[in-house]
Amino acid sequence: MKLGIFGGTFNPIHFGHLRVAEEVREAAGLDRIIFIPSGTPPLKTENIAAARQRLAMTQLAIKKNPCFEMLDIECRRRQKSYTTKTLERLRELYPDDRLFFMLGIDAFLDIPNWHRPDVLVRQTDFLVLSRPGFRFIDLSSSPYLSIPRPLLRKLDARTLRYHTALLAGGRTATLLPVSPVAISATDIRSRAAQRKSIKYLLPAGVESYIISENLYVSAKKRHRTIERGCR
Repeated sequence: MKLGIFGGTFNPIHFGHLRVAEEVREAAGLDRIIFIPSGTPPLKTENIAAARQRLAMTQLAIKKNPCFEMLDIECRRRQKSYTTKTLERLRELYPDDRLFFMLGIDAFLDIPNWHRPDVLVRQTDFLVLSRPGFRFIDLSSSPYLSIPRPLLRKLDARTLRYHTALLAGGRTATLLPVSPVAISATDIRSRAAQRKSIKYLLPAGVESYIISENLYVSAKKRHRTIERGCR
């Protein structure tokens, strides 16, 4: 099978994540998308919800899609969540399947700063997705890709549906434009902290979980705020 690997803090998971996953699954012909909430992200510094809470929210978000699965392998790891270690474990779990690691243009450009980047680009195939604020032409600066600039411009103009390039060690990177979804986990956390509505930004089950767990609300506000509903 062809498996898409979708890692992230999912703090919280929202409709933007889900729409991208479904669009990529369809466009790349993937059999499954595996969501992997991160444990202790080495390059993330913001305050994040506990691993158990992010796992619960992710499971609530994907439970109605039979093509979506979740693994807790990073959250169970006590050390920092390095992608190379995760991919080693995934290869043990899915020895006969082809893995496609999903990430945005910005993240692919940042790979030289990741743990053991030269090992990473030989471990898996990649699906490099468009991201707001970044262009495929930016990938001309990547040390791991050599793609003619006119072709990258076609991807940015969406006159080309996708392009697959070879990486070191025979791996591939498929560049894939996806529909932009203007939903931000940062904005959701901010709205939740201010007790503003987060309805229709994420699945109803996730919204209810955030409210019931008082997620993203300061301890001071938890004690003084009375939840108000529609009347």
